Amino acid sequence: MKSMLKMLLALILALGCVGAAALAEDAVDYADPDNWAWYAEGEGKDADVFLICPTVDKKDEYNMSVDDEDNRTRFVGALNMERGLYEEAGRLFAPYYRQTSLKAWAMDEAAREPYTELAYEDVSAAFSYYLERENGGRPIILAGFSQGAQMCLKLMEEYFDDAALRNRLVAVYAIGWPCTEELAERCPWIVPAAGEDDLGVVVSFECEAPEVEETILFPVGRKAFSINPLNWRTDGTPADKSLNLGACFIGYDGSVKREEAGLCGCYIDEARGVLKVTDVNPADYASALPGMPEGSYHVFDYQFFFRNLQQNVRVRVARYLEATLRDAA
Repeated sequence: MKSMLKMLLALILALGCVGAAALAEDAVDYADPDNWAWYAEGEGKDADVFLICPTVDKKDEYNMSVDDEDNRTRFVGALNMERGLYEEAGRLFAPYYRQTSLKAWAMDEAAREPYTELAYEDVSAAFSYYLERENGGRPIILAGFSQGAQMCLKLMEEYFDDAALRNRLVAVYAIGWPCTEELAERCPWIVPAAGEDDLGVVVSFECEAPEVEETILFPVGRKAFSINPLNWRTDGTPADKSLNLGACFIGYDGSVKREEAGLCGCYIDEARGVLKVTDVNPADYASALPGMPEGSYHVFDYQFFFRNLQQNVRVRVARYLEATLRDAA
């Protein structure tokens, strides 16, 4: 598969299509500290968090230039929005990478694939560098939202068929990207979360209003595994908004601009595997993404359930450390 993709990349370059300059850039050197937004940020933590940035590149290109200062500013800003979920639990590692741009996301999946593959080549290289130089057997959390979640699942495909590495995995927070039945069948080591404190699993969901029938991420016919971040169930049992410890709307500086406990409840649509959010008005939470219908809450996926997710990271890390100590005794 990789050889075919490399041939396709070469063909695109030969044809001189727009975006070829980004594809032709030299590989990113992750031995250079400047190519990491965060590298071992927060010493003295029990685990490591490999955090992958969502899509921020809005420029007229197909893959982000990692040297572009405007893109870097947005990149760190988007990471800051998620940082509070994970920073108590682990040292933060977040590589700059030639992510797929919004322009490329406007293409169909087949046409976008070379740009996705280039983005993943960077993420994989950064993760390999981290494993070799920094991990040293420490517990790992993979985390990302949207494109970052997509990259997390691709790391799971490539690296975590290794049982020894899986034993170091606390959990994967792949929020805002479908963990599909097809993926889990193809890679049986990718296990969807089934509860609040299971280990080595994928925590995944995508939010939308009850009346939404499909989105770009969840077209008709796609089925994914989801878990409810309020009651930690995988069936359609509704979770009342009283279980919501706090929706947090975060700025690019990482500060909480607004926080509201009990903002919304939710339930899983078992037919499609999406998370239906209740008690909010879609008009108040516009999707702000091209091609997404009203009622797509993609950009609020983790913000709606921020404090519950933050607490869950603590729970899973504590469970991992407890299990490790028990096994060592």
